[in-house]
Amino acid sequence: MLPKKNVMLGLVFAVVPLFQASSTVIAADAPAPASTPAATAAPAVASPAPAPITDPVKLRERGQILALSCSGCHGTDGKSASIIPSIYGKTTGYIESALLDFKSGARTSTVMGRHAKGYTAEEIHLIAEYFGNLSKKKN
Repeated sequence: MLPKKNVMLGLVFAVVPLFQASSTVIAADAPAPASTPAATAAPAVASPAPAPITDPVKLRERGQILALSCSGCHGTDGKSASIIPSIYGKTTGYIESALLDFKSGARTSTVMGRHAKGYTAEEIHLIAEYFGNLSKKKN
């Protein structure tokens, strides 16, 4: 389900303590604490990467979710109401090429390069497909 137009999207931030207080004080001339068994254990084996998504419906849903981060500036439907360029009506290829150029630095920008660098090429493709197909739908 697509978000309704002109809906403000909010972000929820979790506050995580950066430092934890410790009640243990170690004197400068005290011997170093013994290492714990967990610290000397072999590193854990990394879990296998998740299987790639191949279902077209799930891929469209993933593209829609990824595109939410674009909607704050470009509008939920790609139609910007401000000075930010609209991406509605642009082709999938154009959007994908522009994002990849922003990511590589081939296309200069103030903020888009920073945004694009956070996505993989596959994620950029999904975002481009989502916005590129919006103008093909009846409004």
